Amino acid sequence: MSVEACAELVRRGDPDRFLAVMAAPPRVREQLFPLYAFNLEVARAPWVTAEPLIAEMRLQWWRDVVENAQSGAARAHEVAGPLHDLIRDFGLPIEVLDALIAARRWDITRDPHDGIAGLSDYLDATGAGLMWLAGRALGAPDGAEYALRAYGWAAAAAAYLQAVPELEARGRQPLPPGTTARDLARLALDRLATARQARRLVPKDIAPALLAGWQAESLLRQMVATGRCDVRLSEFQRRWRLLRQALTGRW
Repeated sequence: MSVEACAELVRRGDPDRFLAVMAAPPRVREQLFPLYAFNLEVARAPWVTAEPLIAEMRLQWWRDVVENAQSGAARAHEVAGPLHDLIRDFGLPIEVLDALIAARRWDITRDPHDGIAGLSDYLDATGAGLMWLAGRALGAPDGAEYALRAYGWAAAAAAYLQAVPELEARGRQPLPPGTTARDLARLALDRLATARQARRLVPKDIAPALLAGWQAESLLRQMVATGRCDVRLSEFQRRWRLLRQALTGRW
């Protein structure tokens, strides 16, 4: 049950977030790696089995892990243990963690989201919630929640749109009827603008929590321009945007 084990999980399963953490100051890695490892474990739980009941049980196990953190009953697990330490030491909100897990039940089903509002709720519970948790782990005040959630929603929308072809190949219906990739990308750019309007409420030392969204704006602009989901940044663009955001703290 170590941060090193969590870092290795993130390196293998979520390489973009791994790069974001490695670009952050070393002092924050002990907070971010367990949180991102938890997110990875929850996100892949619905996909490791074709049996919906087993997938539900996996998600419920994580909900129990989070609930047990309140009583100090830590699980002997390479991610659950460090996560409990993080919840205890930094006061991560249990309800946000639980909502993140519960939202992943959609990934088990083959039903479409309940319109754009349903998809928005999913992105809010997953990506926006995770960004807020990362901020809280670094000491973000309550007043920063709105900006962090808006930024997290935009970053999550960009990643979700990139996953649309794979979701469709797996028989899912990722975009609600009547909603196009361009529509969602435009909404996400609006959320990004909203986040930046409230940037003054986010202390500068919280900036490492936002590094995970370093690709979002460029991807979303490409999606609006092309109407396509299968867009990627060049390796040079990726490295440059991450380096610039890490050095300047500007997002």
